Formats: sequence, structure tokens, C-alpha cells
Amino acid sequence: MNKSTLAVAVTLAALANQATAAGFIEDSTATLGLRNFYYDRNDKNTDNNNGEAREWGQGLIFNYTSGFTEGTVGFGLDAIGLVGIRLDSGGRNNKVGRDRTPGQVFPTDHDGSAVDSYGKAGVTGKVRFAKTVAQVGTLLPKLPVVTYNDGRLLPQTFKGGQVTSNDIDGLTLLGGKLESSKGRSSTDDVQLKVAGAGANADTNKFYYAGGDYKLTKDLTLQYYYGNLEDFYKQHFLGLTHNWALPVGALKTDLRYFNSSSDGKNGSGSGRSEGYRSNGYWHAGDSKSGEVDNQAWSAMFTYSLSGHAASLGYQQLSGKSDFPFLNQGEGATAYLITDRQIGKFLNAGERTWLAEYGYDFATLGVPGLKATITYLSGDNIDAANGDNKEWERDFRLDYVLQDGALKGLGFSWRNASLRGNDSTDQDENRLIVSYSLPLF
Repeated sequence: MNKSTLAVAVTLAALANQATAAGFIEDSTATLGLRNFYYDRNDKNTDNNNGEAREWGQGLIFNYTSGFTEGTVGFGLDAIGLVGIRLDSGGRNNKVGRDRTPGQVFPTDHDGSAVDSYGKAGVTGKVRFAKTVAQVGTLLPKLPVVTYNDGRLLPQTFKGGQVTSNDIDGLTLLGGKLESSKGRSSTDDVQLKVAGAGANADTNKFYYAGGDYKLTKDLTLQYYYGNLEDFYKQHFLGLTHNWALPVGALKTDLRYFNSSSDGKNGSGSGRSEGYRSNGYWHAGDSKSGEVDNQAWSAMFTYSLSGHAASLGYQQLSGKSDFPFLNQGEGATAYLITDRQIGKFLNAGERTWLAEYGYDFATLGVPGLKATITYLSGDNIDAANGDNKEWERDFRLDYVLQDGALKGLGFSWRNASLRGNDSTDQDENRLIVSYSLPLF
């Protein structure tokens, strides 16, 4: 029995004696999320179209959150259950030739066909003392150094432990360790790595710590540290500020990452074992595959009435791509450029971003929103010179505001990616979602 499983078992034993205590039951909530997801991807410049996909499915997302038992130390238990049902798979879905391989939306069998259904579940034991909460089990972290991915039918989950403290007013501190992940379109519990790592190069140790300090009601400062054993160490500094202007408001979002090698990635012998990162190094460079990346970005958003206009810039330096947890099953990087298709995180890449959004509530149509985004990246380090890429995203969302189906949401997301550093792609996603409170 590993440490995570043992800790959950201990928590469950404590709950068995206290489950009837006020708070645990009274403060419990449960919801069933329904997500109908259609995905259509068209690759433009590939020989065999293996990257294309056309899939449609129904997702069921059950979330249970307990309260805490009474007393100085309170105990609780959370649970998540995820089921994906295939409605159609009319096109290819990344045929790669082994059982249960993650496709774009569903796991695939050995012949590349999508499975009829798949599911996964997890429990999280938790303990509260004052305003500090410790959790062990299934986690969905949403932090600068690790963020779960929710871009398909079902979300990605992680297994590990985390402690969060809000005992000091305005300051949130947390730290934790992750051991493995279940991808968004997979049921396998896999260990952790980065893009570019060898098939057998991974680890079950990702440590992280940091905090958010609300200096004023409009200004928040952040520092986080992440360490993926044998791959990289990463420091993050962030600042967000909201400024109410005489006309409209301005939001500022500043981010800086500094990433370097750790353990086996820092040695030639370790990199030869597969503990490598993607990036660009000149032929014969003894540091080939070593993590070396600095990334900074600034994004400014001006909002007025229903309008929101944003301008952003991101600059990467160093020999490697931006490193983040990526098991090859869909992953999220905390960058302003991580969008519907691309991430714009290549070594040396410079990216400009422009975005415009409009909330039609100001025209008497509450719940209807539209957003268009354009990104242009250049100066990508490559053997054939500086590569370029661009992406255009369009998103239209509508949520019913009243009636028996209040909260029913519709979303159309269309994107195109072009350039000489990536596969040209066109992509559409149609999503119908509804959250049903159970108690």
C-alpha cells in the first residue's frame, strides 16, 4: 500500500466514527455535470492524416464534497466519478497501435478505433485545523506551476497530497506533492514527465509550494516553486492588478518563469536515458536536451460596458521549450498563449496576442458572449532558421438565464493554426453543458 492510499484509509477510518457529526453531512454537496462534446480536427499538411479526428461523446461528471466533522480537527471526504460515452467516431482518432491509447476524445483500442465508453474515479480524504486543510488522494490543481487540463470530454486528474493555509488574512499558502496523472482521454494512471522525454523516462515526484498575497483588494502578488524530479526546477513570479478608471477599467497580468535542469536532466548520461526536454540546440551541443528556459509575459485588458479588449506579449529565452507536466495526453501550461490549439512555448519564441470580447447583456441578451483572439509567434529557434506560427480563435457562448433549464450552456469554439513550425490545423468544438445539483 503506497503512502497516498494509506493516508486515505486512515481518513476513512476516522470518518467512520464521526460521519454522523453535524457538519460532515449538513455541509455536503453533490452535483452531476453533463457535457455533450463534439470535436472535429482537420490537419492540412500531413501525409496520412493520422492527426485528424471527428468524435462525439457524452460526459458525466459526478462531484461530491463533504463538510467537516465537528471538533478542533475536522475530517471530510470528497469524491469524483467520470464517465465518457461514445456517440460517434466518424473520423480518425490518432491510431497509434496499442490498446487503450489516448485519442483526441476517447481511449483507442489496438486497431485505432475509439472505445464505446470509459470511466475513472477518485476519492480525496481531507483534514481541517483552523483555516488549514490537508488533502490526500485525487486532486485537480489549478496553479501557475501545475494546472489540470479540462479541454475535452472529461478532465485530467492527479494523485497526490496538498496542504492549503488561509490562517493569515490576505495570504494563501500551499504546498504539495503529485505522484501520477490520469489523462483527459485515458483511464491509465501514469507517472510524470515533460514533452520530449523518452518512453521510459518519468518520475512519481513533483513537489510544489507557494502562495498568493492580496496586498490590496485590487493587487495580488504570487510566488510559486515547482520541481519535477530528474527533469526541472521552476520559479514563478506573478502580479495581477485591477484599476478602476474614470471610464472603464484596466486589468494587468504580469508573469515570469525561470526554469532549469534537475537531477538526471542535468547530466549527459541522464539525458541519454531519456530524461530530456524539447528545444533547439546546435549540432554537437553537449547540453542538448537540458532544461534551460526563461519566460515572461504581460497582458493588459481594458473593459468598458460589455466590451473587453486585450493586448499581450510573451518572450521565451534559453535553449529548451517551456517545461511543464506533459504526459502526452493533453496538458495545460500557465501561459497567456496556451489557447485552443497551440501553446506558443518554443525555445526563443516571441508572441504578440490581441483579443476582443463582447458581452451581449448590454444589448438585452444576457448569457450571450463572443470572443475572438489572434496570436502571432516568431523567432522560434530551429535548424532552418527562425520559424513562425499564428493562431486565430473564435468562441461563442450562451447560457440560459431562467426557466426550467436555467444554467444550460452552449459553446462553439473554432480555431485555425498555421506556420512552418507546426502542423496546420482547423478545429471545431461544440459543447452543450449542464450542472444538476443533487443535494
